[in-house]
Amino acid sequence: MQFVSEEVLDNIVERFDDSESAYEKAVEQFEQSQPILLSYLFSEDFEVFTSDEKEFMLLLATIIFSANQEVNGLRSQIDEKAIADAEEANWAKLEGANVSRFHERLDMFFDDYGQEDLLAFIEDALADDEEDPIVTKEAREAMFVTLKTVIDCLTKE
Repeated sequence: MQFVSEEVLDNIVERFDDSESAYEKAVEQFEQSQPILLSYLFSEDFEVFTSDEKEFMLLLATIIFSANQEVNGLRSQIDEKAIADAEEANWAKLEGANVSRFHERLDMFFDDYGQEDLLAFIEDALADDEEDPIVTKEAREAMFVTLKTVIDCLTKE
């Protein structure tokens, strides 16, 4: 897999900001290409998220999908087992963290990770916004693990 750079991510974000139809088309491509991965984002496990958090998670996942597709092309369909395995590994890694602050807990995910800019994109998107938080503190770790799982599945060789 080729590296998905911050520049590619910024271009996708800008494209979606400029055109709602571009975003809607990307969601449709995501659904057609990776229906199981997209349905994972709407599974019962995430009913605790607010509707704004779910919309934000879909936006971030669609940006990740679109950026990876632009750089690496479409990949074969991802199945439930691949998703479950990636998610389980991510939760196990996070639970092994011996620090309490959100960003410090994520540091270990960056060690020897091939898609560092995608990971940094998620971390930045989930950073504290004290004035108008989209994601509650309670949902941040779960959303990080979910989106990291999406990245792992899309970029696994």
